[in-house]
Amino acid sequence: MIRPLQSHDSLLADIHASDRRDGGFRLWWLGQSGFLLQWQGLHVLLDPYLSDSLTKKYSLTETPHVRMTDLVIEPARLSMADIVTSTHNHTDHLDAETLCPILAANPRLKLVIAEANRAVVAHRLKIDAGVAIGLDDGTSVEMSGIRFSGVASAHEALERDEHGRAKYLGYVLQFGGWTLYHSGDTVRYEGMSEKLRPFRIDVALLPISGRAPERHVPGNLFGREAAQLARDIEAKLVIPCHFGMFEFNTASPDEFIHQCQTLEQAFKVLRCGEQWHLRTWRETAAL
Repeated sequence: MIRPLQSHDSLLADIHASDRRDGGFRLWWLGQSGFLLQWQGLHVLLDPYLSDSLTKKYSLTETPHVRMTDLVIEPARLSMADIVTSTHNHTDHLDAETLCPILAANPRLKLVIAEANRAVVAHRLKIDAGVAIGLDDGTSVEMSGIRFSGVASAHEALERDEHGRAKYLGYVLQFGGWTLYHSGDTVRYEGMSEKLRPFRIDVALLPISGRAPERHVPGNLFGREAAQLARDIEAKLVIPCHFGMFEFNTASPDEFIHQCQTLEQAFKVLRCGEQWHLRTWRETAAL
């Protein structure tokens, strides 16, 4: 079992100790595609999965979700969260056992979802359907000084509902002169880089678990593809995710690292529970 760099009390202490209004921002990888963004006293949870719900659900199936990394923190302890996102309906991105305790700990929490998934979100979380803030491909909303823009993702294909709304989204967050892109689960599709490049992304959070038919689940970018996409969208830095959580659906970051080095694409591979912070881009000169 992989032990997070920081977890539980130590992770929470680091989050609180780092809460400074210095114009920069901080990220913690929470495992799988989950991140905590901290900026100017705000805390945004991006697609957190902080339970064993999938391990229990699939324990007697052909795709047992055997956990590789210890739980980094109990979700109810993240009561400082202001906003939480879900990019799509797969449980590691929309988990009732994660989100319901966070919602209970913070009734003022704002939930950002793909508009196409509103009914599923309401049913799974047992909340009023009108509570969540819905986005679609090409739409935006601003909350607490952060502008969220939806960009379609393909998991493994672009899918839309009967109203033409994207079922899988990535989110571009723009705040204080910074731009962060969280793709959710995706492969590359035609025109994707052209959509993203105008945002002038500082940090891209991209999955690297790849895809294989024998896994019986929709796939993601391979490590080499994530590195190339980051380069093509001109991201200043790329951080990989969606690996190291489940034994049947993971990948080594080695391919990603090699391709980033070949392309001269700046990157950072985090350990679960690790903080990455940035005040100015001068701090990344050594990357």
